[in-house]
This record gives sequence, C-alpha cells and structure tokens, in this order.
Amino acid sequence: MRLSGWRWLAVSSALLGALMHAETRPQYGGTLHVSTHAALTSLDPADSSIADSPARTTISSLVFDTLVRIDEAGQIRPGLAESWQVLKANQRWQFRLRHGVKFHDGTPLTGEIAAASLRLANPTWIVRVDGESVIIESEGSDPELLAELTLPRNVMVKRDAEKVSGTGPFHIVDWQPGKKLTLAAQEDCWRGRPFLDGIEVEIGRAFRDQATSLETGKSDLVEIAPEQSHRFSPGKGKLVSSEPLELLAVVFARDTSSPEEKALREALGLSVDRASIHSVLLQGAGQPAGSLLPTWISGYGFVFPSKADLGKARQLRDANHSIPVWTIGYDAGDPLARLVSERVALNARDAGLSVVPTGVGSTDMRLARIPLASADAWLALQDLAGRTGLPQPKNKGGAVEELFSAEQTALGTERVIPLFHLPAFYASSAKLKSWTVRADGSLDLAQAWLESVRQ
Repeated sequence: MRLSGWRWLAVSSALLGALMHAETRPQYGGTLHVSTHAALTSLDPADSSIADSPARTTISSLVFDTLVRIDEAGQIRPGLAESWQVLKANQRWQFRLRHGVKFHDGTPLTGEIAAASLRLANPTWIVRVDGESVIIESEGSDPELLAELTLPRNVMVKRDAEKVSGTGPFHIVDWQPGKKLTLAAQEDCWRGRPFLDGIEVEIGRAFRDQATSLETGKSDLVEIAPEQSHRFSPGKGKLVSSEPLELLAVVFARDTSSPEEKALREALGLSVDRASIHSVLLQGAGQPAGSLLPTWISGYGFVFPSKADLGKARQLRDANHSIPVWTIGYDAGDPLARLVSERVALNARDAGLSVVPTGVGSTDMRLARIPLASADAWLALQDLAGRTGLPQPKNKGGAVEELFSAEQTALGTERVIPLFHLPAFYASSAKLKSWTVRADGSLDLAQAWLESVRQ
C-alpha cells in the first residue's frame, strides 16, 4: 500500500532519528591514550610522598572507589557505602557497606578491609567494624567528614605485598613508575562495565610534547598549560577548562621573626604587578588573586586586594633600615614558574627590595603551584595550610564568617603571598566522547568512549 505524504514524512523522520541516535550512541571497545604532566611514581593513595594533583585524582578514581562520592551538583552520594547515619552531633558516623562488591583480585569488600584502608590514610581516626558497617568516631564534631571521605587518600584499597587492588571500573595491567600506566576494563565492576577496553596513560610528559602527541593522533586526551591555552585551535579537537583550582603563590620557608620582616614581606606582596603578569605571561588565563581560596569556592575571594600599590610598598620599605637580599626558588623544569619568578624580582626592585630568582638550592621563598585538594572550602584551606606552613584552621560550625576569619588570619602571617588562581585545561581529539572535568580539576573518564570504534 502506498504511503501518504504525512505518513512517509513521519516514517522517514523516525528512520533519520534512529540513524542519528545510532551514530551518537556510546560504543564499546578501544583504548584511550592519555598524557599527563604530573610525574607519578606510586599508585598507592596512602603514599604521602606523592603530591596531590588532578592527574593523581583522575587515576585514583579509575582504579579505586570511596565510601561516598560528590556528584556534579556538589552533593554527597552513596559510593561503596549504600547508606550512612550520623550520631552524637557529628562525632559518630556509621557507614553500611554495599553488598556484592569485589576487588579486582576477586576478594570481597569487607568491613575489615575498609577500616584498614581508612586507618592507614588517617592514623588519628578511630575506625572500627560493626557487622556490615564501618564506624568512624572523633572526639569533637567533624562536619567535614563526608567531604573528607571523598578525597583520593580515602579510597578502599586491598594491599598485597607491593601490589594494590581497587574496586573501580579499571584494573592495573602494567605500571612503570614515572613513565606509563596501562589499565583494562573490569568486566564485573559493581558500577557496570566501562565502554572503553582500556586506558594507557603516559606520565611526566612536557606540555609541548603532549600537544604534539594530540596533533599527530598518538594521544586522545592531553593537558594544556594555562598560558598556552589561547593557542589551541578548535579545529584540533575539544578544549575544556576547569574552575580556577591551582594556587600560584610565593611561599616563604619560615615564619617572620620580627615586625620589620613582616612589613617587608607585605611590601613585596604590594609590589607585584599581577595585572601585567596576567596579561603578558599568562595570556589572560586564570585570575589575579589576593586570597588563598578562589571566589567560586569561598564566595569572598574578591574582598582581598590583588592590585599592586608601589607607593605603600615603598613606604614600608623606607621604614626599614636593613633590607635583606631574598632568594626565590622555582621549578627549573617549569618555564612559567621561571618567568613569573623573574617578574616578581623585577617588581620587587621597583619597590626598593632585592629578590634573586634561582632554580637550584635552598631559598628564602619559592614560587609554588598548589592544586586545591577539594572543592570543599574548609578542606581546601586546611590542605593549603598544611602545605605552606600556615596555622591549621579549625572548623567549628562551618559558617562562612568563620572561614573568612581563618583565611584572614592565615594571610596576616605574611607566610604566603597569593598571586593567581589557575584553571586546568584539557584538550581531546574529536573522537573522544562523554568525558568531563570535575570541580576539583580531575577527569571523569568512567563513561568515556571512542567514536571511531565500531561494533
């Protein structure tokens, strides 16, 4: 029977829609090739000798799982714990483990293994097992515990000699510390089998080499240096950035020993022309900062001034008769760090201060690039304090006024001079689909797939 015009249009539209859906439907198979700048030498989340970074968090989330997780809206969701309850005013937390979860070596997830993982990562915690639940107790109220449990160090790990096993969507096939990591899909993962067959991660690669690797088709996903992001052409693939989540700052090696020294450090902070560095060296990437935490996390970062004030800097300098010669260290393998250090020294000279940049040896201060540990303001500030020698802030109630006061106190020590908050930039080939950047700058690749792979 002949189809009438409208019936033919309806059928053809349905067929076209089905074909388009088939073209964009996730496909199984293929190996994703990723490059990262971070030089990771250990996969053990409890290894404190390895600096936290988005790259480390990305890899951790592929191999391991936490009791709870943070969704795209910043809400805490069940992970390996299917439910939880809190008692005694945030002093006693009970987490009921999910049934049927196995580690990559086939060992079932038990309360004993979960408790052992948490104790190793947090020696001061009181962790015990109650049947199918894990209980965490603290002497005082701990309103940040749920957010803290989402950190990479708190994943569930089964340790056997020098090997680690997780419950994530990929298991470790080959590990060459500092060079390469090969992962394969975990067929019976409790979260479901990932679309990719495997992921190969090239570790410790220079940003320029990563860009070349993407252009030549050897990599599917790479990192882009913030100052180079403006050069990326849309025709090369997809460029995605995170919120500003890395603090670029001058960090002194010790606390001030006198009011005079404190005044000179303040003068140094006032001498830095962040606006010029932002436009010339960073090519507009990131945000000039006078605060430790970016505004998108704290809500008040803009309150702390970041503009240079040479007049006030010179007044503070002239009030001191003895002017030291400071040395500022930087990572010799980081071209941006060298350029920023040199510009800080040049700005200091305009204020009558003496700063000498160097890429070797011990120094009075260093130019540090510190990734924020969490999108949670208190956890991020506490981690920054631990990394820079600042007084450890105490969260008593979680009020923003309390957070502001804690950061104000930390900055008042003149131990750290914030310069910029930088985002993470990633570029991918056009064939890579369904990958996202989390709030902490790490990558979510659990649902990623390659369009070029055909079933």
